[in-house]
Amino acid sequence: MVVLRDKVVLVTGGSSGIGLAFARAGARVVLAARGAARGEAAAQSIRAAGAEARFVRADVSVAADVAALVTETVAVYGRLDSAFNNAADEEDSLGLTTEVSESQFDRAMAVNLKSVWMCMKHEIESMLAQDPPGGAIVNTSSVNGLGGVPGAGLYAAAKAGVLALTKSAAREYATRGIRVNALVAGAFRTPMLERVMERAGGATEEGRRAAEQRYVQPIPLGRIGRPEEAAEAAVWLCSDAASFVTGLSMIVDGGLTSAVR
Repeated sequence: MVVLRDKVVLVTGGSSGIGLAFARAGARVVLAARGAARGEAAAQSIRAAGAEARFVRADVSVAADVAALVTETVAVYGRLDSAFNNAADEEDSLGLTTEVSESQFDRAMAVNLKSVWMCMKHEIESMLAQDPPGGAIVNTSSVNGLGGVPGAGLYAAAKAGVLALTKSAAREYATRGIRVNALVAGAFRTPMLERVMERAGGATEEGRRAAEQRYVQPIPLGRIGRPEEAAEAAVWLCSDAASFVTGLSMIVDGGLTSAVR
């Protein structure tokens, strides 16, 4: 059993319930997201399960919010042991290469790439300053970042950038007790994927079902993943069970990319 007993874990994009897996492993969890109502509800569900959790409203594409988030986490719990940088958004990142605007590009990179860099910057600084120093960071990338994605080039570019940032930081801080890995996610039943399938289906129920089937068809396991399945992989990467693992791109996609990797 993976154990994070009394470890302090920060989870961004934490309003969808993904922090529960860390709580079940014994961690004290700080959830961060833009939506206060859903974030508070997610924290309450963890507390109702008998674990310790708090919610901090933060937009991780805003530097001041990220700095305040890490500062508050350390102020409350005394240290930061692990971070799961999971926030992402497809909004403004879809469209053909010649059709997206400069403002769309800037927004897509701010939300999906710059945000990860800012989180790592403050998380690593905190981990280096604490006694004893060290920690583990997991950044969520995507199978879209492994190759070209027609109509989603901005999102793919941002997620490819997350992989490069992750591997670079892993090499920079390995000798200082900080491990950095990436979770390369396939299709998981998250609010973001639901929005994408809704748009692809033309806002009709029949179209929505057809869009979902297009996602499911190439997955060898024959289904869309559950969010907790992604969370469990991140929990393992943050735990001492993965103490010799850093710079890894862990692909969790139901076999989707197995034929080409």
